[in-house]
Amino acid sequence: MTRECAALLPGVCAALADPRQPGLDDTCLEKLLDWFRSLTWFDPTVELVQDNPCLTELITSVLALPDPSPSILSFTLQLAGILASSESRFQHLQQEKLLGRLFGREGPRDGAAWEDASVRSAWLKGVHSMLHHQPALHFLCSTGGMDVIFTLQGDPSLFVASAASQLLVHIFTFSLESETSKALSTKDCEWPVCAQLIVKHIQETLQSCSAPHIEQSLKLLSSLFGSCFGSCYAALTEVLWLDIAKQIESFLLEETVQAQPLLANLLLNVARSPVFCGTEDSFWALVTSALEHLTPVRAGPLAVGLLKLCKCPQDVRIQALTVLLQPMDCILRAASQPLECAGLLDESVSDPGTVESLLSSKTTCAGLLCQTLAYLEKLLSLKHLRVDLPCVPLLRSLMTILQLCNGFLSPTSPLGSTISRNLINCFRVQKSALDVLAALSEKKDCHTLIGSLFDVLLAYLQSPNTSPTVLKKTFQATSKWLVHLQGLSCSNSQWQQTEKILEDVFVVLQKRLCSPCWEVRDSSLEFLTAMVKCLKDQKEFRQCLLSSEVLRLTENLLEDPESYVRASAVTAVGHLALVACFAPESPVIGTQYNKESIVAKLQEILSTDSEGFPRRAVISIFTEWLREGCTGQLEDTEQFVSRVIQTVERDLDWEVRLGGLELVEVFCSQTICQLSQCPYAPVSSAVTGSTSQNELLQVFCRAKLFGFLFGSLCDCDKPVGQRACDVLVGLRGHFYPMSTLENPQEIEDSPAGRGIAWLQRTLRQGSLAQSFPTDGGDGVDFQDPESMMLALGAIDLLELHDELNKSSDHVEESPQSLLQDILASVGTIEDNEVDCY
Repeated sequence: MTRECAALLPGVCAALADPRQPGLDDTCLEKLLDWFRSLTWFDPTVELVQDNPCLTELITSVLALPDPSPSILSFTLQLAGILASSESRFQHLQQEKLLGRLFGREGPRDGAAWEDASVRSAWLKGVHSMLHHQPALHFLCSTGGMDVIFTLQGDPSLFVASAASQLLVHIFTFSLESETSKALSTKDCEWPVCAQLIVKHIQETLQSCSAPHIEQSLKLLSSLFGSCFGSCYAALTEVLWLDIAKQIESFLLEETVQAQPLLANLLLNVARSPVFCGTEDSFWALVTSALEHLTPVRAGPLAVGLLKLCKCPQDVRIQALTVLLQPMDCILRAASQPLECAGLLDESVSDPGTVESLLSSKTTCAGLLCQTLAYLEKLLSLKHLRVDLPCVPLLRSLMTILQLCNGFLSPTSPLGSTISRNLINCFRVQKSALDVLAALSEKKDCHTLIGSLFDVLLAYLQSPNTSPTVLKKTFQATSKWLVHLQGLSCSNSQWQQTEKILEDVFVVLQKRLCSPCWEVRDSSLEFLTAMVKCLKDQKEFRQCLLSSEVLRLTENLLEDPESYVRASAVTAVGHLALVACFAPESPVIGTQYNKESIVAKLQEILSTDSEGFPRRAVISIFTEWLREGCTGQLEDTEQFVSRVIQTVERDLDWEVRLGGLELVEVFCSQTICQLSQCPYAPVSSAVTGSTSQNELLQVFCRAKLFGFLFGSLCDCDKPVGQRACDVLVGLRGHFYPMSTLENPQEIEDSPAGRGIAWLQRTLRQGSLAQSFPTDGGDGVDFQDPESMMLALGAIDLLELHDELNKSSDHVEESPQSLLQDILASVGTIEDNEVDCY
């Protein structure tokens, strides 16, 4: 603690204990507690309370109040817990007889203040902070604290109940850790005292008839197995499990609906324990029983969790997958004509009638399918899934669901007809099914259904009943499967099929680009961009694209009334230009769609569009073109970059200015690489030669980069200044080895010296520098190579870098400032001393 803070602390403590003072803002009290946590974390000695007796005086004063405010009492409980976190300070507070009056039987837990949930929560937090040494553990057990915590598990306040559960997990863990010197490796060992109390409490409540108490203990058990038991406590893990296994099994057989999700979570956490990673038959038999007896909705989370485990027995893993696939199997069988195709599964884990009844109900059908589809998407995203998914029948089932949802399939079976009525126009299921369909595109063995799949996708793309959100998902799935189609073998029949699919896609895309709904136009443009990115090297795709009306329609959308659509059109046009304008093999498209026309239109949007989104899209596309080398020879690129940054530096949108800096960074890197004749790295020793240096500087000065970069250092939006500083620091690294930086004293008398000195002073003002001149004001010529070389070497860019990267509250949120603000708020110091934050 600094001397200044130590001088302010007594006044703060006196103000906090004074009932006549208005209550402090809770945020101030939390910040004060955070400060004490940091102090005690780094210094466990007793000196903190000995050197600052005002802290114990504060606690004593609050305890002496007949009716302390809940906020001050809560603060005091938490402060005492934080101070008592080290054994030496704990003993000091015990000698002062303070801890018993706060956390013991004579404390607030039997008084009126206990009715306030914040006081109960603070009591738990204080105990949690204190429990880091054995004396605190013994204190808690000897004063009846454990019973209080057990009671608070069922507190009406969810915050209090959650804190109580977390505290019990902490006590259990800490009590095990504190017994490491004793033999805990055999099954005959005894639990430590506090852990034994918790285990006994769990066993008693599990055997009670109180459903809330049973649920509390199941939650606690789940947390214990999830947090406490590693390989160090393998024997105790097994002991605890054997004590409760029979009771858990009875809950499963009773099929208590309220406890089902808790049982699934408990079993999953136990399964993650190293003890059961092998083949402990009785435990895995219980897991199998859970998969059979839990409802499909409750068994889903358990099944997907088991499938993600590394060391789950293969037969259990197969059963878990079967549970997830049962609804998909039921859909496929119900909707298929007799003997048309096999289902997904040879046999079910649980009664198929349960799944059928859930899918037959309007209220549960969509929920079960959405949950199942979400889990399947999660499994498909895993790199190493230790069980084979039946991808072809799964794909067939997804197509069936999508056809049922849009009414394109009319099952003849009674069950199929009922499911069809439940799913018609169900957007939730459509979106979930399309997500899984997109994920399946990564699999290699689905090519046999490719024609039927695109029939389903095109039906959704063409249908006027497809909602905009579902259409967006359909576009995303279609682009993924087009990439899949590109990777298939190149037989003549396959090429013909690919060409036909692409033609159909472009026909429907042309229609959707003209939709009256802006969300549809926007999604169509995003789909087009995704296709161009992935398929631009495919000959068939380029032919279909260039022979369609898509180019013209997309260019027209640059003038769309909706700014989101204009932005998407800019991005699409930018990527289309890579195919239609910049690619050497591109055919002539006509006089209207050419490189000069597109560049001019995008530059006009950058300088005149009233919305930020299209302008951001333009600067992003220009940067992409620059990276791809599409802007011509060095002289052309130089003029292009110069025009762009002169437009960007006046833009009111900071993200556009930031994009301009990214463009400059790419330009600098490419120019240095080109002039240094270095094919792999942006830096070469050749740059150190005066000829190369001068040539580089001339290019950068002609492009007017330095005025933009130095001006951006004073930008009122910090990210812009930070990025500009990064670019300048990088440039200085190219031109100056660290040992040869300019000495500001030596250049003071040079012709440019006074201008450089002014520039340094201006930059130190940061965003306070008004109307930063980039046209040579105050003697700085930003287009003079010699002056800019001096500026790069003399200005302390690293100091500026550190200043720009400092948090804006690095001064205002200091502990001293906090204490001053608290004193100011209670009126004990003058207004002009307040450092408000």
